[in-house]
Amino acid sequence: MIDNTRIPKHIAITMDGNGRWATEKGKPRAYGHQAGVETVRRITEECARLGVKYLTLYTFSTENWNRPVDEVAALMSLVLTSLEDEIFMKNNVRFRVIGDRTRLPENVARKLAETEERTAGNDRMTMVVALSYSSRWEITKAVKDMAKMVEQGALAVEDITEDTVSAHLSTHFMPDPDLLIRTGGEVRISNYLLWQIAYSELYFCDTYWPDFMEEDLHKAIEDYQSRQRRFGKTEAQVEDEEKE
Repeated sequence: MIDNTRIPKHIAITMDGNGRWATEKGKPRAYGHQAGVETVRRITEECARLGVKYLTLYTFSTENWNRPVDEVAALMSLVLTSLEDEIFMKNNVRFRVIGDRTRLPENVARKLAETEERTAGNDRMTMVVALSYSSRWEITKAVKDMAKMVEQGALAVEDITEDTVSAHLSTHFMPDPDLLIRTGGEVRISNYLLWQIAYSELYFCDTYWPDFMEEDLHKAIEDYQSRQRRFGKTEAQVEDEEKE
C-alpha cells in the first residue's frame, strides 16, 4: 500500500512500447502512439491526485527525428491534438516543455507556447513534456552558454559549480527526479535526464506504455518507498538522521 506521506515529489517517465504494442496487435505504429496519449491522461490525473508535484514525460527524443517521416508526422499531429485536451485546466496542472524547440514545426512550437501560457497559473502539479530532447543536447547547450558568459566576463571559470551547471539546464525550474520509471521492458536510460538522475531511484517494467495503468504506477511508487535513499551516506547514517 502507498504511504501518502512519502510520495515522490518528482516522477520522470520514459513512455516506451507504443510502437511494439501496436505491431503485436497488427496495427500501424501510429495506433500505439494514439493509445499512449490515453495513458498520459490517466497517469497525469493519478499523479496529481496522489500529490506528485512534477511529472516529466519523455515524449520525443532528438534521435527520434531519424524515424520514418510518416511516423514523425503522426507524432507531431498527436502533440497538437493532445494539447487541446482540458486535462490541464480540469486538474489544475501547469504544462511546460523542455527540448530543442528550433527543430519543431512552427504550428507545434506555437501551440506549445500557447498552452504553457494558458496554464501558467495552475499550481497543483507541473507536467513537463521532454520533446525534441536529449541529455547530450541539453548538456552541450549548457556548456556553450556558460562558455559565452566566461568569454563575456560575466562568469569566472573558478565560480562554476554543480549548481551553476544545473541552473543552465532546461530543467532548472524544478527539482531532480526522485523516481524514474521506464515502461516497455528495455533497461537503459536512453539519453534522458542524465545529469538530473544522478541519485534518482530507477524502476523498469515490462508493461508497454498503452497498458500502463494506475495500479502499475502504484507498484512503482511502492517499490520506491521500499528503498532507503542514502545519497552516498551509509545506512547507519541515514537511520540516525531519520531518528532526529
